Amino acid sequence: MEMHQLRYFAAVVDEGTFTGAAHRLHVSQSGISTQVAKLERELGQPLLDRSGRRVRLTPAGEAVLPLAKNALATLDAIQHTAAEFADAVRGRVRLGMIMGCSIPPFLDTVADLGRTHPGIELSLHEGHSDDLQSQVLSGALDLALIAYAGEVSPGLESHVVIDEPIAACVPAGHPLDRAEPRLAGLRGEKVLCLSRGTGIRAAYEDSCRRLGLDPRVDIEASSPLTLLRLAERGAGVAVLSTSSAQGSGLRAVPLADAATHARLGLIAGRDQHSPSVRLLRAGLLAALRAA
Repeated sequence: MEMHQLRYFAAVVDEGTFTGAAHRLHVSQSGISTQVAKLERELGQPLLDRSGRRVRLTPAGEAVLPLAKNALATLDAIQHTAAEFADAVRGRVRLGMIMGCSIPPFLDTVADLGRTHPGIELSLHEGHSDDLQSQVLSGALDLALIAYAGEVSPGLESHVVIDEPIAACVPAGHPLDRAEPRLAGLRGEKVLCLSRGTGIRAAYEDSCRRLGLDPRVDIEASSPLTLLRLAERGAGVAVLSTSSAQGSGLRAVPLADAATHARLGLIAGRDQHSPSVRLLRAGLLAALRAA
């Protein structure tokens, strides 16, 4: 038994005639007739009643048809899956990312996609996390890397990559550069933080409110790098995630009483995704989690 025999058999049933199946599959009518007859001989049962103008299924044919279609669907799925790992993947992916994102594995994966899968058209959009969630929900974006606190909006799939406490980023020797600084200890400092709509800002404000503190921010910016550069120059204490200060020369000291963590995650809608979207999502998650 060959898969093409099952395909011919199913096409004849769908079209009602051998001629119709031949036109659909671009195969000669005699070739289809020969192969279906061969299939019947191998099974030992007639599958089609050829006595009328249109062929009809025999009882054996009615039992075999759904099994044949399931087998063909499985074969198509295998071929489709294999194509996802080759240059044959085609499509468009609209990817969102947080403002000022400079995470090497994220950028490496995005850059590699164009080289390894030239058939994928990728567009990249920066924005605040709240806006990115809305765009994924509306279908304007397929995927987005966001920073957030708590849970994402209902209707989104979220894959958490980083879950870490917020920290006071200060130069070495700063009064807050000690074992367990607390949010209340920021009252005498100028507080530098990301603008509203970002996960770190949400984590900072929620942590303050839980303690009955005013979540004051003296200077805000859309880029963590801007805040770090200001903190290096003595403009104040940058409240960021613990990983944000890596390579900056500042000390990132977790705020011991900050109950709400900052999360970094990759979000997508809950609808079925194209092969190109699934391919990029898998690559980004693997790279980010490995890092």
